[in-house]
Amino acid sequence: MTLQKVEQASPRFQGGSASLAPQAGDALLIIDLQNDFLPGGVLAVPGGDAVIAPLNAWIARFSSVGLPILATRDWHPSHHCSFHEQGGPWPAHCVAGTSGAMIPAALELPPEARIVDKPSLPRVETYSGFTGTTLDAELRQAGIQRLWVAGLATDYCVLNTVLAARERGYAVVLLARAMRAVDVEPGDGRRALRTMIEHGALVFED
Repeated sequence: MTLQKVEQASPRFQGGSASLAPQAGDALLIIDLQNDFLPGGVLAVPGGDAVIAPLNAWIARFSSVGLPILATRDWHPSHHCSFHEQGGPWPAHCVAGTSGAMIPAALELPPEARIVDKPSLPRVETYSGFTGTTLDAELRQAGIQRLWVAGLATDYCVLNTVLAARERGYAVVLLARAMRAVDVEPGDGRRALRTMIEHGALVFED
C-alpha cells in the first residue's frame, strides 16, 4: 500500500505514514453504494461494481478493530426534483423503498454499520451526506475526527460530502480504488478529485 500525501488534511492530522492506519477517532464512510448506481441500474456509474471488492476489504479492516462504519443512501420520493419528469438532470433513481435504492448484498456491511438516509424532500437536492441528516451529530458523538471515504460517485455525492466534511473540520482520506465517477463531461472525476485535494483531502492508493 502506498500513500500519496497531497496536502495536510487538517491541523489535527499530520499525515505521516505512521498515522495512516485506521485508529481511534476514525470512521469508514461509504457514499451511496446502491443498486441503481451499479451495472444494470437506472443510473449506473461506469465501473461502479469494481469498488465492492476493495470496500469489503476496508470494511473487514475497520470491523476487526471495532471502528465505526457508516453508509449513506439516496432515498428519493418518486417525484423528486432531480428526476427528468420534474425537469431535473437524472432519470428516476434510488426511490425510497425500491430495490434500486438498496445497498447491494455483495457489500459485506456488518450488522452494526449505520445507514444514513438523505432527506426525501421532493424539492431539495441532497448530494452531500451531511445535508439534512444526523451524520455530523453522530460522528461528533462518537468522537470521530477523520473519515476514510469511498463510494459513488466521485464527481457528485463523494465530492459534496467530502467538501462538507472538510468545512466541518474533519480530516479526510480518499480511498482511490473504491470510488468511481459518472464523468458526464469527460474529466469530471479527475477535476472532482483535484478539488477535494485542494480542500485538504488525502488520497490513499492501494
